[in-house]
Amino acid sequence: MATMSPSPINTPGAASMAERLTLEWPASVAVFDRYTQAQEAVDHLADNAFPVQNVMIVGTDLRQVERVTGRLTQQKVALGGLASGMWMGLFVGLIFSIFDGQGMRTVITTVLFGALFGLVWALLGYAFTRGKRDFTSISQVVATKYEVLVEHQVQAQAREMLRSAGLLGAQGGPAHHPAHQQDGPPPPSAGQQPDDLPRTHQGVDGGATRAGQDDQRR
Repeated sequence: MATMSPSPINTPGAASMAERLTLEWPASVAVFDRYTQAQEAVDHLADNAFPVQNVMIVGTDLRQVERVTGRLTQQKVALGGLASGMWMGLFVGLIFSIFDGQGMRTVITTVLFGALFGLVWALLGYAFTRGKRDFTSISQVVATKYEVLVEHQVQAQAREMLRSAGLLGAQGGPAHHPAHQQDGPPPPSAGQQPDDLPRTHQGVDGGATRAGQDDQRR
């Protein structure tokens, strides 16, 4: 029977990293639009002797951003493939030249073969696209919101420190992190009756009043 390798999450290293990236009872302090703002807030807490080992920055509302850098032509593809092939050939040639004793002859040969291979490979890849992607770009997954979380017992202290420094802003976080909020409506306060009780009494009183009016008419 073939043995199955443990999943990455079950490995000791992954479990230790996951434990370090979590808080026991996280509570939200503030939400920022840019990471630099969240970093500034945490840096202020650190400069004022706040226990920053209880702080975590979480990026939320992820989105992928692709920035177009230029137009892609067959000539650019050929030059790029040629250059990358030459670099690869140079690397391989230097390694081989150490063992075969041919010196520069081996380096020049591998550079030429690498340039030819890179050129052909790049042109084939461009031909398979059939002009559907004639541009170059760079892409990155970024967050649109950055939330500063702390352990719940130091939430009030963190919020007061950021508020006094003017770093809390108008986007102060909720009292607790959404992941730890309970579902369902909040319980009624002391002395308040549920909404269905007044309707029940109203129906009973209304029925009794209508019954008395019918007796008087008779």
